[in-house]
Amino acid sequence: MACAQSNVADFRQDVLLYSVVDWSSCTLQPSNTAKDCPNNHTFRWISQTTSHSQFLLLKLDEVSILSTITFSKFVRPHVCNLKRFKVYAGLTKNNMTEVYDGGLRNDNVSETFHVNNKYESHLLPVEYVRIEPLDIWGKSFSFCIWQIGLHGTTNSDVVKRNVAYYNKRKEDQAIRVCLKHFREQGYDEAFEALKKKTKIDLEDPILETLHKFLVKEGNYEEVERNLEKSIQSELFEPCVSDQELEVKWSKIEPVNVDGSDFRPGPRGGHQMVMNVNTETLYLYGGWDGQKDLADFWSFHVPSQQWTLISSDTEADGGPPARSCHKMVIDCERKLLFVLGRYLEGSCRTEETLMSEFYMYDIKQGKWVILSADTFSDGGPLLIYDHQMCIDTERQIIYVFGGKAQSAIHAMDFSACSGLFSYHIPTGQWKRLRADGSDMRSRFGHSMMLDHTDQTLYIFAGQRGKEFLNDLLVYYIETDVVEVISTHQSSKLFFPEPLGACIMPPAGYTQRATLDIDKKKIYILLSMDKMMKDNDNVNVKNLIWVYDLTTKSWSVLTNQTVAAGCFLPEYPVPRFAHQLVYDKCKKMHYMFGGNPGASANSLRLDDFWSLTLSRPSKEAIIRKYKLLIRKHKYKELIAEDPLAAVIYLQKDVYEVVDHKCDTESKEFQKLPSLLFDDTNNKKDQRSFLHSSRCKLFDKLVRLYPSAMRQPKDNLLDFVK
Repeated sequence: MACAQSNVADFRQDVLLYSVVDWSSCTLQPSNTAKDCPNNHTFRWISQTTSHSQFLLLKLDEVSILSTITFSKFVRPHVCNLKRFKVYAGLTKNNMTEVYDGGLRNDNVSETFHVNNKYESHLLPVEYVRIEPLDIWGKSFSFCIWQIGLHGTTNSDVVKRNVAYYNKRKEDQAIRVCLKHFREQGYDEAFEALKKKTKIDLEDPILETLHKFLVKEGNYEEVERNLEKSIQSELFEPCVSDQELEVKWSKIEPVNVDGSDFRPGPRGGHQMVMNVNTETLYLYGGWDGQKDLADFWSFHVPSQQWTLISSDTEADGGPPARSCHKMVIDCERKLLFVLGRYLEGSCRTEETLMSEFYMYDIKQGKWVILSADTFSDGGPLLIYDHQMCIDTERQIIYVFGGKAQSAIHAMDFSACSGLFSYHIPTGQWKRLRADGSDMRSRFGHSMMLDHTDQTLYIFAGQRGKEFLNDLLVYYIETDVVEVISTHQSSKLFFPEPLGACIMPPAGYTQRATLDIDKKKIYILLSMDKMMKDNDNVNVKNLIWVYDLTTKSWSVLTNQTVAAGCFLPEYPVPRFAHQLVYDKCKKMHYMFGGNPGASANSLRLDDFWSLTLSRPSKEAIIRKYKLLIRKHKYKELIAEDPLAAVIYLQKDVYEVVDHKCDTESKEFQKLPSLLFDDTNNKKDQRSFLHSSRCKLFDKLVRLYPSAMRQPKDNLLDFVK
C-alpha cells in the first residue's frame, strides 16, 4: 500500500485536461496554451511585461496526481522561449507547493519535465497548477508559452487516499498552529483543552520539557543542562553539521631571515596557483597600475617565505610581461601552463596578436614554448580574462571564454572565445563548443573542474554590457550543458525577483573554488561594477556557497562597511585579485588586486589566508550558553540589580569569547542596561513570558524540524 501511495509511476499515465482560469497579463489569449500548433505564432500566451509577477493559473478538470509537464515550442528557436520558470501545484490556488524549477532550451523540440509530486510519504493531490516565468532567451521581449501538456494519474483510489492524507495532515497542522498561538499568549486552559481533545502534540516531548524549564519556570540552569545533553547526543549530529560555516581571515606576513620585507609588489590581473603536494604557491605577472609585470615568485606555506624565481621571465626564455592571463599547474608532474594576455589597442599588430602558449618545468627551472600561435594550431585566438582548468589524470587542459583579440575582432568588444581542450601529450587542440545559446561565451567568469565525474562548472562573467550570474554545468563526456542556477540581469543590483531563489549578485571578476570532497562551490564576491565606479557606495565582502547535493545557495558573511572605512581583521574589498584553494588543508589564499576608486592605493600587495570551518559542539554549547545567560542577566536587573552585576561578572563573563571583537564589544555594553529605566515601566509578567518565548524560538532552531513546533503563526492568516 505504501508503494502504491508514494509512486505514481505504478499507474497508467493519463493526459490531464485543464482550463486557464487566471493570468497576470496577456496580448494573446492564455487559452491558446491548450492547443499544440507550433506552426502558428498566434497560438501561444504572451505576457504584456517581463516583470517577475507574471503567471498562468491552470485548473484541472478533476483532482489528479501530477507527474510531468510538457512545453511545446515554435518551429524554430524563439527569443521569447522561457529560459527559467517555476511550477507550483496544489488543491487550492492560495496554497500551492513548488514542484519544479528549471528552464527550456532555445530550440524547436518539446521538453517534458518530471515534477516533484511527493508530499511526505505520500503523493501531492493537485487541482491547480501555477506557472511563473522568470527569464527568457532574448532581451526586452515578453514571456511566451506555446503549449502546455500535463500528464499524471486520475485513478480514483489513488487520488482519494492521497487527498485524505493531505487533508488530515493539513488539519493536524492547523491544530498545531492553534496550540502554538495559545501557548505563546499564555492561554493555558485553552491549550490543554485542545491538546486533550485532539490528542495532537505541539512538539517533541524533549522540547516540551525545555519549554517548561524556560518559559514557565525560568530555570535557566536546567535549560543549559538539557541543551548541552541534546547537542552531545547522536540525534543532533545532522543539526550540528548544518551550522553555518565560520569565516576567519588571517593576514600573512612573510618570514625573512634577514628581516627584509621581501615579497611581490602591488598588482592586479596576476595569476596564482598552488601545488598542494609541496604546499607551494606560484605567482606570476600582473599589472601594477602603470605597466605589465614579468616577475615570477613562489611562496612556501610551512616556512612562510617568498622566493623570487625570476625577475624577468622573458629574459629567462619565458613569456614577456603580461596581465589578465591564466595559469594552471600539474601538481604530479610539477608543470605550469600559461596562456593569454591583454594587449592595449595601440599595441595590437599582426605579430603581437599571436597567441603564445608556454609551459614551465618546475623541477628543471626551464620555460618551454608549446605553441607560437594557438589559433594556427586549432586553439583559441589571443584572449584575456578567460578561464583554464587542468585534468591531471587525463592530461587535458580546458579553456573557456575570454575576450578575443584579433584584427577581425578589433572593434567587436563583445567577441568572446568558445570552449577548447588541449591534450598535453600530443599537443592537440580541439574546439568542443562555439559560442551558443545554451553555453554563452563570456569573460571575467569562474570555471571549476570536477575530474571525478568529468564536469565543468561555469559561474557568472560579463558579455558586452550584460552581466551574468548563471551557474552552468558542462558534462564533458556527453557534451551536454545544464543551467542549474540563473538570474541574468544587465543591472548590477542584488537580484531578488518574486519567486526566484536567492543567489549571488552580478559581480565584477568574482573568484570561485570547488571542493570536490564536500561537493561545494565557494564564491568570493567583494565588489561589483557599480561599487568599483562609485566613491561613496558601501562595499561588501561576500562569501557564497553553492551545495551541489542540495542545489541551494547560502551566504556565509555579509560584511558591509562605508567606502574607505575598512576593518584591519578583514581584507579590503577588491577585484582583479587571485584566490586559490588547498583542497588538502581546506584553506584559501588570496593575494593583491584592485581596491577600486574608494582606496588610496592603485593596487594591493596584501596576502591573506581564509578558513571556512563548522563550529565544534563545544563552540555551539558556549554560544547558546551565552545567549541564555545574557537573557537571565536582563531578568535579574529588574529583580535584583546587585545579583545581576555579580552574575554578569562571573557567569556571563566566563562564556564570552573575549578574542572575538564582536562578542567582546557586546559584553562591554551589557552594564549600561542596569541604568535603563524602561524595564521598570513594563508589565513584568507579560514581558517575561513574551521574552522567554522569543528565546525559546531561538533555542529550538538547533533541533530537527520534525521535533519543533510549526513555523507558521496563527495571526499571519488573519487579514
